[in-house]
Amino acid sequence: MTIAVSLLPPLCALVLAPLLPAVINRTKAFIAGRRGPPLLQPYRDVLKALRRGAVYGDVTSWVFRLGPVTNLAALLAALLVAPFGGIAAPMNFTGDLIVFLGLLALGRFATMLAALDTGSSFEGMGASREAHFAVLAEPALLLALATLARAGGALSLTAIYGALTPALWAAALPSLLLVAMTLLVIELVENSRVPVDDPTTHLELTMIHEVMVLDHSGPDFAYIQYAAALKLWLVGSLLVGLMVPVRGEWWVCLSAMLLGMALLGATIGMIESAMARYRLLRVPQFIVGAATLSAVAFIVILA
Repeated sequence: MTIAVSLLPPLCALVLAPLLPAVINRTKAFIAGRRGPPLLQPYRDVLKALRRGAVYGDVTSWVFRLGPVTNLAALLAALLVAPFGGIAAPMNFTGDLIVFLGLLALGRFATMLAALDTGSSFEGMGASREAHFAVLAEPALLLALATLARAGGALSLTAIYGALTPALWAAALPSLLLVAMTLLVIELVENSRVPVDDPTTHLELTMIHEVMVLDHSGPDFAYIQYAAALKLWLVGSLLVGLMVPVRGEWWVCLSAMLLGMALLGATIGMIESAMARYRLLRVPQFIVGAATLSAVAFIVILA
C-alpha cells in the first residue's frame, strides 16, 4: 500500500498539471470580466500539437530535436523524487534535493541548447536571459531548501516535508515565512510568469521562455507545453507543501495538497492581474531580493 500511495503524486501531476495554467487563465479572465478559455484548453492544445507534423530548419541538428525530449524526461524524473506534502516520493534518499535541483537545471540547459542550435538571434537572446536569471534563481532555491533541511533535520525532500507540521511552524515561523516568500518568487521566475515574463506576449524583444521555443512545432511543441505545465506543478508543490502542513492519512494529505494547488493557481492569476511585467533591468533585482530572503531565513534558522 505504501508503494501505491507514493505513486499517487506523480500520477496526479501527470494528469492534473495542465489544469494549473488553466486555473491561472480563468482567474485572470474572471478578474478582467471575461469568460476565459475552458479548463480543458491546455489538454486540447497539447493534443492538437501532437497531431501536427514537425518542421525543422536547415541549420538545426539533433540537438534541436533532443531539447524538448530531454527537458520533459528531466521533469518526469524530478517527479519521482519530489514529495507531495506529507506523501512520500516514490524515490527518496539522502541528498535527493540536490538531484531535484540538478534535474531542473538539466531541463533548462537542454531547452537553451535547442534554442541556440537554431542560429536565431532572437532565440539566442532568450537563452541568454534564461541563463542570466537562472544563475540568480538557483542559489535562492538552494538556500530555501537548505533552510527547510535545517528546520526539518533531514537531507531528503520526503523527510523534510514530512517534518513540516504546525508545531514546526510555531517553532520556526520567521524562517518558514521567508522561505515561503522565496518559493513564491521562484515559482514565478522558473516558469516565466508575470512580473518576470509574460507567457501570452508575442513580442520577441521582450520574451524569455517563449522566444526560445519559437521554432518548435508539432510533437516537439507539445512536449514543451506539457513540460511547462509539469514544471509549474513541481515548483508549486514545494510552496504548497510548505504552506499546507497537513499530515496524517494519505487521502487527507492528498486532498489538502490538491486544494492548495488550486489556490496557488488562483493566487498566481491574481498576481498577474494586479501587476505589470517588470523591465528586464528590474528582474535581477527581484530575484536577488528573493535570494536575500532565503539567506536571511537560513541565518535565522541557524541562530
